[in-house]
Amino acid sequence: MASKSTIDPSTPPLRPAFDPNATHPESDHLRAVIAKLALTPHVEGGYFVETDRDSLRIPNPFTQATQASEDTRSACTSIHYLLTPKSPLGAFHRNKGRTVHTLHRGRGRYILIHADEVASTDCPGGYGGAEDMAESQRWTGKARVETFIVGQDVLKGERVQWIVEGGKYKCSYLLPDEAGGEGSDGLFISETVVPGFEYEDHDFMRQERMKALVSREQAEEMGWMVRKE
Repeated sequence: MASKSTIDPSTPPLRPAFDPNATHPESDHLRAVIAKLALTPHVEGGYFVETDRDSLRIPNPFTQATQASEDTRSACTSIHYLLTPKSPLGAFHRNKGRTVHTLHRGRGRYILIHADEVASTDCPGGYGGAEDMAESQRWTGKARVETFIVGQDVLKGERVQWIVEGGKYKCSYLLPDEAGGEGSDGLFISETVVPGFEYEDHDFMRQERMKALVSREQAEEMGWMVRKE
């Protein structure tokens, strides 16, 4: 593999810092945190618990105006989310809603594929269109790829809050608590989705979509971040 990342040439290639297929148990401390917060395994990887679902209902902005008026969403929802050395990867996925992330503890790397920026007019925002529409018809070109580190060292550019707009694919993976280190006590964050999260507004990246959205070299570098079916 090349000595520089095809995503960000200022960094080495993006590789897992912890084994995504790890079979060893969680540490005693992390097991206690998971139990205390009632976290459960997340389909994307890691652990989560929904902490708030706003009782205010608003019209679903993702449906056509001609559809039933009773189609609504919660105004917002919030979760706690935790990546650990045993479950260190949040696989590539996207939501239709806007997601505000807030860091509580730990370090991790995020990768965003801005698919919404290259969606064709026949597939607004990268959504809709016939299910059998070829990937080459969904996108007008290759998507911009962005990566950054979340952590407490803001003087080195690490982020403590970040926002991902709807339609963008995101992936996250755990990094050691200290740059150049080996151990981690987990990446613990909160996420607030606006309007509130529903699984029907969510989808996972697929390998064929990855190949359509980014260069061959980038797809090879990020292939391990795609959820295995």
